[in-house]
Amino acid sequence: MQRIVITQQPLIQGAKILEAGQGEATVLFPKESGGFDMPQIAGAKERYLVFDLEVLEDHSNTMDLFVWTADAKEGDPFTFNLRFGVLPRVKAKICIDLTWLDARVLFPERNPGQLKVVCHGGRVDADNIGKVTFVNYPSFHDVKIRVSDMILTDEEPKEYPLPDVKLIDELGQWKGKDWPGKVKDLEDLKKRLNDVIANVPDAYPYPDWDKWGGWLGKKLAEGTGFFTSKKENGRWWLVDPDGYAFISTGPDCTGPSCDARIDLVEKFMDWLPDRNDPAYASMYSAREMPDDSERRWKPVHFSFIQANLYRVFGENWWDKWVQVVVRQLKSHGINTLANWSDPRLQSQAGMPYVTSLPHFPETELKIFRDFPDVLSPEYAENAQISAQELAARKDDPYMIGYFLRNEPSWAFVDNLCIADEVMYNPAQSVCRAKLIETLQAQYGTIQALNAAWGRDFASFDDLKKPYSKVSSWSDAAREDMRAFSRRMLDAYVSIPSKACRAVDPNHMILGMRWAWISDPDLTTGWQNFDAFSINCYAIDPTRSIQNVENLGVDLPVMIGEFHFGSLESGLPATGLEGVATQKDRGIAYRCYVENMAKHPYGTGCHYFQFYDQFALGRFDGENYNIGLFDVCTQPYEDMMAAIYECGKHIYRVADGQEEPYAEKPVSIPMIAY
Repeated sequence: MQRIVITQQPLIQGAKILEAGQGEATVLFPKESGGFDMPQIAGAKERYLVFDLEVLEDHSNTMDLFVWTADAKEGDPFTFNLRFGVLPRVKAKICIDLTWLDARVLFPERNPGQLKVVCHGGRVDADNIGKVTFVNYPSFHDVKIRVSDMILTDEEPKEYPLPDVKLIDELGQWKGKDWPGKVKDLEDLKKRLNDVIANVPDAYPYPDWDKWGGWLGKKLAEGTGFFTSKKENGRWWLVDPDGYAFISTGPDCTGPSCDARIDLVEKFMDWLPDRNDPAYASMYSAREMPDDSERRWKPVHFSFIQANLYRVFGENWWDKWVQVVVRQLKSHGINTLANWSDPRLQSQAGMPYVTSLPHFPETELKIFRDFPDVLSPEYAENAQISAQELAARKDDPYMIGYFLRNEPSWAFVDNLCIADEVMYNPAQSVCRAKLIETLQAQYGTIQALNAAWGRDFASFDDLKKPYSKVSSWSDAAREDMRAFSRRMLDAYVSIPSKACRAVDPNHMILGMRWAWISDPDLTTGWQNFDAFSINCYAIDPTRSIQNVENLGVDLPVMIGEFHFGSLESGLPATGLEGVATQKDRGIAYRCYVENMAKHPYGTGCHYFQFYDQFALGRFDGENYNIGLFDVCTQPYEDMMAAIYECGKHIYRVADGQEEPYAEKPVSIPMIAY
């Protein structure tokens, strides 16, 4: 074990020690980002970095552990970044497993009292760790954080103690703040929800919208009975089943989710029902992350959303909730139930919707993270099986289309050459065999390959051994590995696309929902899609849409996720785009959506998400004020008013008759992980 004394660490970028005591220090992290170096980690033999941490502010905070390789030069960007979030004013034990630096996992397990953990960047080998810094993500003010008992050790903590405090009220609301619109009690909630059913119409508010939410001002084709697309005068449109222009807007995750993770933090709640109470038993869930078989904590989730609805409406709460939701969405000019919305709602709402292929094909052997062995017969066979899951909905006219999957974790590494990972992974994958076969056919002799790559292999069999960063060996190696990567990427998208098209020829294939275009080669295989999808967290999506077009994709572009959050009400974190106030959230929404509509390839954007996340963290630890509605199914009025105004103008903006909304929101640095 090695103890790290904070007061003896080199402070960087304006950080200051405010107080110091036995084994602890209160550090002022400047708003521009700052912290301290940790030279002990370079060359350390211990596996874990363990410490206690408390944010002495009224909001959550985002922390970063930046790692450079030993051969990095001054000014080089970091190679690896571990980012995690922490709750405000809750002392929690943090345990960082330094084996995560090999980048094999994107979302490591979080411990009690901690929020989401994410690994960004590329691999850093244990014997090649250079500079390491511990800093805060830039904030809108200086941040005070108390750090104590920091050690390097080979032993993981056996206990993760938490303070005895109450943070969540009986309705699932954050107790640390009051705000306009906060529900006072159950009787207050009953009145509000029943008023929606009694007084809000179940209809779109604009006379020039048809029943699908399409625009009667532009007839593009004879209706096919399903959603399609058309490019007219350089402008892409979606086309509704009756042939009218359609731009898709609506919230993801529209459903009364069971996503409040409560295991090990039950003491923070004012109220939780008995798990054996038949009225509430179905509101508990043991939902697990995909690799939870290797995890120490078995997650338990509870739905405060469902519990609130049950306490208002009784056993008939689902049908009442559908009425509340459909009335609220339609009356504010929302025409789409976006990804991950409840399938029962999709079948009952009478609204267009998008969905996802329930299971993207996998293989038992993974090349890197979740990238399958795509050239194997197993991948093709599993693609056929996955495609069959579309059969039940192939005749549904309200279904716009489906995404093949969402944000593959392997693509979170910028400029990743996936063929490099084939060669680094010691497994004898089908992709490795095909790569060796391709190189042998291309070069003929091992001597010719050696000359091009600058190597001294004895035979092509030497390529069965693991090697790191093969594409960096020479110009020829880079070209060869990039070419094979494109072959793998084409198989990755074309094999499931063709299988799905055979089962469901009626609906649009909406693409892969990339988190971002982390490498230009991610557009490979776009010809298999009917729309190209990205997620785009920004104030204005124009640049990201234009990037897709610049890369040669000639398809409608659909944005699967964007959002804005503030600290003014509800929750202690903003999400991936922070703004100053609830009013700024509405301004940001109009600015974003109308600029999307202005771009000739912009045909839809879906807001993430319908409900706020749980203040103590959903399944993975996100706890953002990003909902159109709060945990009590109450709308954020500034957001909904902006959405209504956006619906009035969006089609005329898309048609070039009007300019997009010009006012800009007041932005603040995100609090997100």
